[in-house]
Amino acid sequence: MKRTILAVAIVLSALSTAHAATTINGLNNTGIGAGGAKDTSYTLTAVGDPWVGTVVPVITLDNAWPINPWMANDTTSKWITPTANQAQSFDAWNAGIYTYTLSFDLTGYNASTASFSGRVSSDNTVKVLLNNTEIASGSGFTSWSDFSANSGFVNGTNTLDFVVTNWAQNGGNPTGLRVEFGASSVTAVPEPETYAMLLGGLALVGAIARRRKNA
Repeated sequence: MKRTILAVAIVLSALSTAHAATTINGLNNTGIGAGGAKDTSYTLTAVGDPWVGTVVPVITLDNAWPINPWMANDTTSKWITPTANQAQSFDAWNAGIYTYTLSFDLTGYNASTASFSGRVSSDNTVKVLLNNTEIASGSGFTSWSDFSANSGFVNGTNTLDFVVTNWAQNGGNPTGLRVEFGASSVTAVPEPETYAMLLGGLALVGAIARRRKNA
């Protein structure tokens, strides 16, 4: 009886380990750090006026415009902007496109089990893309828009793009992005030791069953 209980415990332990879920590493909110510092979790590629190129966006200061009318920064997230001068005016004559990219790695995990949810705010509109597939869109810097995904993930490196369109305006035209993640989950791929434990437990259960049958 004790051997049966032990064998079942081994099998259950292996199954539990094989299907253990965890949060997804790398899904970082915008603005984790001091105001004025660069947010190295994100990269920014801009096609707009007055500049075009790829940079690391900057975390906003709480007491500098355009915070108010933008939603106030807090300890969970802050706005990020293209330049250290967060009040800089962009895109006087044509709309600009600002793509903020966040990467996360699912190596060692079962990508088909991954999921996450979050919310985004932007100046002005935003499209959210997971591995180049649009999963949500939003508009406005005084409220949040929700986004989520439970498919479309790949093994290895995944990318989330927040594509912000800043409408043309000749003066007083800043732009920025704010992102907060909620729940996320992914299941680890079982290690070889887990398979060995599972097979060992099953073999033990089988041996005990055969012995009882012979008896």
